[in-house]
Amino acid sequence: MKFRHLPWLAALLPMAVLAFDWSQFRGPNASGVSDAVNLPATFGEKNIVWKTALPPGHSSPSVTSDRVFISAIENDHLYTFALDRANGKILWRREAPRPRRQELQESNSPVTATPVSDGRNVYVFFAEFGLLAYGPDGNELWRMPLGPFNNPFGHGSSPVLAGDKLLMPCDQDDKSFFLAVNKNTGKVIWRVERPLAQRGYSTPVLYTPPSAKPQVLLAGSYRLTGYDLETGKELWYIRELPWQIKPTPVIGDGTVFFLGFSAESDPGQQENVPPFEQALAQLDTNKDGKLAKSELRDPRAIARFDEYLDLDDTGFLEKRDWDQFIERRHGESTFRAFKLGGEGDLTKTNFLWKNPRSLPNVPSPLFYKGVVYTLKEGGIFSSYDVKTGEILKQARLGTALGDYYASPIAADGRIYTLSEEGKLTVIRAGAQWEIESTTQLDAGSKSTIAVADRRMYVRTYSSVYCFEKRD
Repeated sequence: MKFRHLPWLAALLPMAVLAFDWSQFRGPNASGVSDAVNLPATFGEKNIVWKTALPPGHSSPSVTSDRVFISAIENDHLYTFALDRANGKILWRREAPRPRRQELQESNSPVTATPVSDGRNVYVFFAEFGLLAYGPDGNELWRMPLGPFNNPFGHGSSPVLAGDKLLMPCDQDDKSFFLAVNKNTGKVIWRVERPLAQRGYSTPVLYTPPSAKPQVLLAGSYRLTGYDLETGKELWYIRELPWQIKPTPVIGDGTVFFLGFSAESDPGQQENVPPFEQALAQLDTNKDGKLAKSELRDPRAIARFDEYLDLDDTGFLEKRDWDQFIERRHGESTFRAFKLGGEGDLTKTNFLWKNPRSLPNVPSPLFYKGVVYTLKEGGIFSSYDVKTGEILKQARLGTALGDYYASPIAADGRIYTLSEEGKLTVIRAGAQWEIESTTQLDAGSKSTIAVADRRMYVRTYSSVYCFEKRD
């Protein structure tokens, strides 16, 4: 039976992802967890079902019942590809407009956001254009230009679907916002301004409290925020996050686990910054109501004026810049767990634990079978007690050291990691996890693995693989 032929089921489960689908970044609700079984534990030639050469990109595969969607860049052109899930054949590719070239960090790419699909249509985001929707044959359904964006490191968040809502965060150094668009028409349902948020790369996750309306959670500079899914109204928030949040939160057992790392935000480095009015009284020598670099006295502030303080590039620090600076100096780099539920400021009331050790920069945490895991650069893999935050086991993946941008995923009692060098490691899940195997792929990767049914889909800089168990 194919569930895609049962529209009434989709109507009953507007936010559910069907069992065989991995149709967005990191699969069901960005959790990185699949209920698939009988998956491969090794990734040699005998396990390859198909391999399709594709141009590079950092986006991850989005898998439905019969398609694999992925985006790429070739000769400065931006593309969305649809592959036949059965054999890897390219069914169509469509070029996106590219009206500008935005600044980005060397480790980033113009193609980072993972497509999201409702099982029939696909929705893609390119920071150098905006949102596009395509039908099953590649026919364009609608487009929404967005930007340009003020994010010197480039973009990283991916769109997600919640029923008929397409959710897309656009955090940047100035004028950040969160958007809900009707997936069928491309019309804006709601738009929420995020004045505190700066450059951010986290993907939204969904949560439905018991006897309450569905919510969407978004981590960003200084705050994790819960919004009403229907209206976009802010319902609650958790303060004291660092800026530049890259990992995506995960939810399990009524708890949200999230982490963030930023320079100058280690525990103990927090400081109280005076209000803007007090700073003006002390530093504003020409009394124009704003601060020029020449009026500052702190050498650290002067050194970071252009890149980190003057967020809107006006050449001055206005109140908004200063208020952001206050938030930034309160931010703490750490791994956190908070109980879900409540309204308003939950920073103190819902706190469970935090652990500042071995924080990843990019990979998201993983909650799997009662244990939570993190993966840090250098191949440092850690398991945590979900109740206390105590590290149960921490060690390097000795066969796969190096940098990591892809987030770990889990299925069939195993955890799978993929290093920037293209080393795919299989780990037996558990508090005292153990490495089972490591395979060197043909090229490096910054893309997270996808899982659907008995198959795994892995994107490198040069190809997309489909693997299955063939013992």
